[in-house]
Amino acid sequence: MIRRKILIFIAALCALSVFSQEADTLYNDFHIEEVEVTARALTKDIIIPQTLKGEELERLNALTVADAIRYFSGVQLKDYGGVGGIKTINVRSMGSQHTAVYYNGVQLGNAQNGQVDLGRFSLDNLEEIQLYKGQKSDIFQSAREFGAAGNVYLTTRKPYFKTGERTHVRAQMRFGSFALANPNVGVDVKLTDALSLTLDAEYVYSNGKYPFRYKRVLPDGTTAYDTTAVRQNGDINAVRTEVGLHHYYRTTGFWRVHAYNYWSERGVPGAIVNNVWRNGERLWDRNTFVQGTWQEEWWNRWSTRVLFKYANDYTHYKNYDVKLLPSDNEYLQQEVYLSLANKVQLFNWWDVSVAYDYQYNALNRENLLLDDSKEFFDRHSHWLSAATAFNIKEYLRLQASVLMTAIQNQKSKISNPKFTPGVFLSFRPYPKIDLSLNAFYKQSYRYPTFNDLYYTDLGNANLRPELARQHSVELAYRKATKIYDLAFTASYYYNRVTDKIIAYPKGQQFRWTMLNLGTVKINGVDAKADMSFYLPLRFVLRTRLNYTYNTAIDVTNPTDTYYGHQIPYIPWHSGSAVAGLEWTSKRGDHYGLNYSFIYVGERYCQQENTVYNYVQPWYTHDMTIYGEWSIQRYWLKANIEINNLLGQDYEVIQNYPMPKQNVRCTVAFRY
Repeated sequence: MIRRKILIFIAALCALSVFSQEADTLYNDFHIEEVEVTARALTKDIIIPQTLKGEELERLNALTVADAIRYFSGVQLKDYGGVGGIKTINVRSMGSQHTAVYYNGVQLGNAQNGQVDLGRFSLDNLEEIQLYKGQKSDIFQSAREFGAAGNVYLTTRKPYFKTGERTHVRAQMRFGSFALANPNVGVDVKLTDALSLTLDAEYVYSNGKYPFRYKRVLPDGTTAYDTTAVRQNGDINAVRTEVGLHHYYRTTGFWRVHAYNYWSERGVPGAIVNNVWRNGERLWDRNTFVQGTWQEEWWNRWSTRVLFKYANDYTHYKNYDVKLLPSDNEYLQQEVYLSLANKVQLFNWWDVSVAYDYQYNALNRENLLLDDSKEFFDRHSHWLSAATAFNIKEYLRLQASVLMTAIQNQKSKISNPKFTPGVFLSFRPYPKIDLSLNAFYKQSYRYPTFNDLYYTDLGNANLRPELARQHSVELAYRKATKIYDLAFTASYYYNRVTDKIIAYPKGQQFRWTMLNLGTVKINGVDAKADMSFYLPLRFVLRTRLNYTYNTAIDVTNPTDTYYGHQIPYIPWHSGSAVAGLEWTSKRGDHYGLNYSFIYVGERYCQQENTVYNYVQPWYTHDMTIYGEWSIQRYWLKANIEINNLLGQDYEVIQNYPMPKQNVRCTVAFRY
């Protein structure tokens, strides 16, 4: 009966999507704008995204996507140290599973810990990183994109050829502290006027051995221990290869196919507790996927987009440490994903869209220490969305959407459909002033993943689905002159999460403990300011400031000792500051100095906010010096990065010390 209702709902929405046959030219260039990076403009988005792209990405002290995302406001990053340490993102304390990560428009999955490890995505092949809190302002998107509380979009480089050019070659070598060696090479080939091929390959090696000081002071002020040692078992060997085909035809559409493969072997550095140096956990990963996008426009009013993906992820975890429970486990997860989205312009001021996504996941788990331990789990997931957008001149923009989610686990009936709405509003009172007031309300609903249910140390198949309600109000302002460019946004948000799922390592980093917290209330303020000053003698000063105030308290049961306490690893205060001075010579060479500062305030590592669970604030200073030279068609760049300039001792996660002062040097060539 439920399936029949779903089919009727799909048919009704599809009928609505093809309504209208009038011609108009409003979206003649729509697809090109969707593919290529566009200039920042506050008025184009109801909820302003945070963006890093192009030269701004290159100026940061960042090796991976995780390093770059630290400079966004409202973000909490978990980092276990070193090049090989796992790094995950949490937006507005909603949890990593409420933050979807998209690679060229298709969501990334993961067979490791139920979270996307942003540390394995290099910046060398990326053109842009965008963070949306809520969802994208464009209703022409896949159904799944309406379901996440926050979205991170990673866009790879696309080839750009000038007249007469048919080939581009890029080569880069990065080396640094802890025996870091990181070569990268890329090739772009123009096959025809409309078809191009991109290749990119990267190797990363680091022994992960960095000195640290480990000190613990008891609540009475006495020192429990104070040790200086070298971090062990943090090494990594990793190879990434990517191949892409890009085809653009006429002005109405495009298609793109992208293949990605990542292989790594790494040590899993354990927690440093009571002078115990754990050195026995190893992890092998292989992540492979092929995905594609096809998009076309019909009669200037009806747009269609098709997405597909096949992913095959393998993880092998082995524990050699005799002090821990012996483990030798293999996990193989496969994913098939299909998406169909349609958008119709009914009038110049009114758009509607409908999208349907289907995903199949299968997980094979085997304990190699036991002959009869093979297990198999699978899941069918369905998402169906309908959305509408109104643009009333230049004053008001309104969007509304509803998403239906239905899940069928192995040997179970399909779940009752869950409907989650969203309403977004942007009001611009003065058309000549780039000032807007934006607001949204949205519900997000997610089921526990395979990782939540089956990857845990003891298993927790009783996890309940998680429901989140988001409320947000934002003020955005921008002004640009010949002397300066200023963009400012400030937002207040209130979130309520029921049956919130949290994960934290329990003894072993790969094996996590998963549990429901019941109800969590989240209040916070985000503020961001980007400023550029165009100075005499071809100098440019660029600054970026971010600040977040956040409370995320457990209000499940008043009788609990931790009722009203801040949930684990959520700081009350955090922020970052970036300042860069750039000079351009008359012949076009660039020289620059970039400084960045990151601060994360006090927090607690367990549910009870006691002195025993207190985690101190941490901060780092980083600096980059770089130069770029252009000689005819050749481009050269060299930079030196000094991270943790003052050599601070700090921990992002309790008992996982981070590196002290370290250096990276990069030499790049492009033709």
